[in-house]
Amino acid sequence: MKDVMIKSIEWNGDHLRIIDQTRIPGKLTYLDLFTAEDIYDSIRRLSVRGAPAIGVAAAYGLYLGMKGKSSKDRNDFLKKTTSVADYLSGARPTAINLNWALSSIINRIRELQLDPDELLVEVLNLAREIHQDDIDRCEHIGRFGATLIKSGDTILTHCNTGALATAGIGTALGAVYTAFQQGRPIDVMVDETRPLLQGARLTMWELDQAGIPATLITDSMAAYAMQKGKVDLVLVGADRIAANGDVANKIGTYQLAIAAHYHSIPFYVTAPLSSFDLSLSDGDQIPIEERAGEEVGIIWDQLKITTPNAKYWNPAFDVTPSEMVHGFITEQGIIYPPYKGSFENLQLNNKIYLKQEELNL
Repeated sequence: MKDVMIKSIEWNGDHLRIIDQTRIPGKLTYLDLFTAEDIYDSIRRLSVRGAPAIGVAAAYGLYLGMKGKSSKDRNDFLKKTTSVADYLSGARPTAINLNWALSSIINRIRELQLDPDELLVEVLNLAREIHQDDIDRCEHIGRFGATLIKSGDTILTHCNTGALATAGIGTALGAVYTAFQQGRPIDVMVDETRPLLQGARLTMWELDQAGIPATLITDSMAAYAMQKGKVDLVLVGADRIAANGDVANKIGTYQLAIAAHYHSIPFYVTAPLSSFDLSLSDGDQIPIEERAGEEVGIIWDQLKITTPNAKYWNPAFDVTPSEMVHGFITEQGIIYPPYKGSFENLQLNNKIYLKQEELNL
């Protein structure tokens, strides 16, 4: 049994180092990012991806964006910091973790009566806290999620929800890793996840690194696999969860939920509390990112699979209604229906970290 040692994102003293996820599985390549513009571009082009990971990257991006700026006083520093945060938040609109991380830092430094140099140090300290916070949350999510996985289960996953998507062991895959390390024999069925193949490229690579048995299928095979009794549990991640429990996640999640609901297969969403957005009453209010059509018509930036004049529609996410979600696996436990009012009882403010004693584990 192998340990999960993948570190998708690391702070190296004066810059951020990430795994370039556009190169996996062909090559394990690292990128060194020194500016806010570097961070923005890496998020936008999916060199770093996964809602928790881009939140961590953006936090460091805020520090890098302010590092070379001179400020005449505290108010000027706060104004410039807000401007950098606004810039970074535009990299990807759907994942709430990005804005959560940035607003957490902005709100904290506004409370501090420090000079610009001292505030800059605090921005970096807070980015490091957010980084460690995500590592801790993943561990707790993994432990709660593993309680749902029985020996011999086959777990169906979508997109990538592991170490590449977070600063820690992952969310949905974090539960898989934890169950496997606890000694339970399991298998994973991996959706390829078109159009960018994060399941085929990233999740299969992660599971191979960890030594966990996995089978790759195309997205359109999932319902048939359920019909044939080959799936025991569906675990997915989330980019944003509305107050009523509607979930925005990688495109294709909704059809998985429909199929799981029809076949009475438990469908769980794994996500840190930073992915919950109680300012939105339902999923209709979640902004859905639409990306370039070339991602649909060209595979791996090389193979054109359609006609030159083809029209494209490329929403990156879809929304799964709350009634199709069996439960939410968070760092504070598993939330079951009814969801209305349940989320408000959790710590959903901009608190950056949760102390061990607050988790009641």
